[in-house]
Amino acid sequence: MGRYYKISLVCCLFFSGLIVYMDSLLRQPITLPASNYYLIPPGSSLYSVTDDLTGTLIVRAPSRVFKAYAALTRYRGTIKAGEYELTSDLDAKSLLQLFRDGKVAQRQITFPEGWRFSQWRHHLRANELLEHMLDDVSESTLMARLGSPVAYAEGQFFPDTYLFTRGESDFSILKRAYLEMGRVVREQWAMRDVNVILASPQELLILASIVEKETGYEPDRQFVASVFVNRLSEGMKLQSDPTVIYGLPDFNGNLRRRDLSSPSPFNTYVIDGLPPTPICNPGLASIEVSLHPKASSFYYFVARGDGRSEFSSTLAEHNAAVSQYQKASRVSDYRSVPN
Repeated sequence: MGRYYKISLVCCLFFSGLIVYMDSLLRQPITLPASNYYLIPPGSSLYSVTDDLTGTLIVRAPSRVFKAYAALTRYRGTIKAGEYELTSDLDAKSLLQLFRDGKVAQRQITFPEGWRFSQWRHHLRANELLEHMLDDVSESTLMARLGSPVAYAEGQFFPDTYLFTRGESDFSILKRAYLEMGRVVREQWAMRDVNVILASPQELLILASIVEKETGYEPDRQFVASVFVNRLSEGMKLQSDPTVIYGLPDFNGNLRRRDLSSPSPFNTYVIDGLPPTPICNPGLASIEVSLHPKASSFYYFVARGDGRSEFSSTLAEHNAAVSQYQKASRVSDYRSVPN
């Protein structure tokens, strides 16, 4: 019996040592690929993935060891297709569990406040990680698919940073941005001032888009909104350059005097009230101040040349400000210069 006991003990020690050795191989840190991302295509088998990981030396353990471990731990789940972000703290075991948990990488795409919808589409097209479903889809068709009551896309999408996974569609991102803008507008519209001059949430988006394009200096935003609200209340033309520019299909950066008098539904030097659609996708700050503008007596403002604006209550004050800040301008300042 002593002999068999010794043999059994040797075998136990051998296999215990082998398990410990194999475990040490599997616990070696992985080698990160150049991009730090690893893609498992749909339909990939467990063994094709383990072969690739050891073949590319991402996993340093021998292929047979890694395959044996993968087979013995099948009960922990199947691997999920997708793109995964790899980190230096992963080893073969935790890497395989990451694939089984399906914790795919989250990518980001950002749309700044004030971008036109055409810029949104260009930004989406340029992203190679997305599935492009909307390249040949018109705005009206897109908005119909979204269930929108309006056929135009401008102003209907909330500027923000959106997370997505590789292979997600451009439509799914736009749908989230559309729903988020709807949520924000409904929430803000419900808290509007009782004497607000805007007649509908769409008018809110139109005014907010003008405010968004008129200033990038946050402290001025509430006063810019007050100028336009005051003008709308008095039946004065808004006379906003960004609206004119939006209506020029071939604008090259040089706004001419004749552009200010050319007929266009977006030329607020010519039309009364608001243009027919927003001129960009406004952010939350511009939406808020359009519903709750700073109470003021201002009807005019002019760019000071440093990102800020000079606000005036009377035409005489405004003309003096224009003379001071816009001497070099070839065009009278567009901001609330009355006819």
